[in-house]
Amino acid sequence: MQLSSNSFADGQRIPGDYSFCTPDPARHVCLGSNRNPQLAWSGAPEGAKSFVVICHDPDVPSKGDDVNQEGRTVPASLPRVDFFHWVLVDLPASLSSIAEGEFSSEVTPRGKSGPAAAHGARQGINDYTAWFAGDHDMSGDYYGYDGPCPPWNDEIVHHYVFTVYALDIERLPLDGRFGGAEVRAAMAGHILAQASLTGTYTLNPTLTE
Repeated sequence: MQLSSNSFADGQRIPGDYSFCTPDPARHVCLGSNRNPQLAWSGAPEGAKSFVVICHDPDVPSKGDDVNQEGRTVPASLPRVDFFHWVLVDLPASLSSIAEGEFSSEVTPRGKSGPAAAHGARQGINDYTAWFAGDHDMSGDYYGYDGPCPPWNDEIVHHYVFTVYALDIERLPLDGRFGGAEVRAAMAGHILAQASLTGTYTLNPTLTE
């Protein structure tokens, strides 16, 4: 399989239109347009009955003590963990692309509705759900796509991996509220093929991509 995007090139910077936050000289960051990027895939194997799309950032700090703190930095040596930005399942086998902004076109404080989505698909919660859990103005269940917003004081550039999976089942055996980890577990043994595309993003003005 091959995965491509008109929104950004593999290995290149993700434009601010597809981010949750963009740089702001006065306040470090401001809210972005938060549109999901365009994606297109080809070469799916015969027998594919549905597709799953996952976007994750493997560069998220494992500890948040220094995150976005004035006069401090998130060291490059800190162990990193996965952060899921988009979990989309049960896309029909007849589908081969997702339009820009089709699943997200703005930042929605206090969460996004789900799991029902376009094309009869379902969306899981992304990890902003946990990140904003203690924030009175932002807490809620964030279904679907929410783009990059790495710490503005992180010493490393973050990578955002978009992966499409071709499955041998029409519906993933998950019900209710689910996230990226649950989808990965449920897909085990059902993946016929997969393809990935990686974009980069930073809010640290001292870094270049």
